[in-house]
Parts: sequence; C-alpha cells; structure tokens
Amino acid sequence: MDELDTEIIRLLQTDARRSNRELARLLGIAPSTCLERVRALTRRGVIRGYHAEIDHAALNRSVQAMVSVQVRPLSRAVIDSFKESVSALPQVLSVFVLAGGDDFLLHVAVQDLDHLHGFLLDRLSQRREIAGFRTSVIFQQVRNPVLSRLPDPA
Repeated sequence: MDELDTEIIRLLQTDARRSNRELARLLGIAPSTCLERVRALTRRGVIRGYHAEIDHAALNRSVQAMVSVQVRPLSRAVIDSFKESVSALPQVLSVFVLAGGDDFLLHVAVQDLDHLHGFLLDRLSQRREIAGFRTSVIFQQVRNPVLSRLPDPA
C-alpha cells in the first residue's frame, strides 16, 4: 500500500459510485493507471465489494439495539450453529463473535420497542444454548466510513 492506493481507498469509501475516469481525474493519474490500481487492490482483497448505505428508518426499522449474548456450552459447534442461525434472522444486521465475558454481539434493527421485545422473547430467550443476554438500545450512531490514514508499518 502506497499513498496512491490509500487515496484510491479514501475516495471510493467516500463515494464508491465514482467512475474510473472521475477517480483518475481526482487523483491526477491516467485512467488506465487508476483502473489497474483498483483491480490490483481488488485482487489483493483490500477492496472486497461495493455496498449501498441504507436508511433503516426509511425501511420502518428505526429502533436499533446491541444485544450481548452468552452461550453454553462454549464449543465450536455451538458457536458456529448460533452464528449461522442468528445471522439469517431479518432483524439482525451484524453478528460479532467475541472474546471476554460475552460470546456474541448482535446489532439488530426493528420497527419499534414492542418488536424489539418480541425479538428478544421469541427469537433469543427460547434458544437452549443462550445462558444470558443484555440489550442496549441505540439512540444515535456516528460512523466513520472513511479510512483516512493507514497505520505506519511496524
């Protein structure tokens, strides 16, 4: 990764719909050079895809929460099975597998607090492998979608 690669990533994170021609113009390089750099970043797995940012409130899913989950027995089979099943639930936006006191962190989005309560009672509390869970409602979210500077290599 050099400065040009870093700048390509920054610009694509800001607006991934930019054309190659526009990206090259902003970077001050030839479109062929820009295209080859983007392709190389993709081949190396630095760029993994392009995504649309969704307004959950516009989809009537304005209540979001983080749910910390502990599962038992703590085994690879239980972790893999739980991860696979909860990631398929329409309310679940993200599943994080953790080390420490909690085993999972689920980011969920639902219509309202009644639907959150229903999700917790009907989807989580009924599962035998769950030893406990805690829920934190999200009031606001601030994201930094742009990797502004790469860390210096050690």
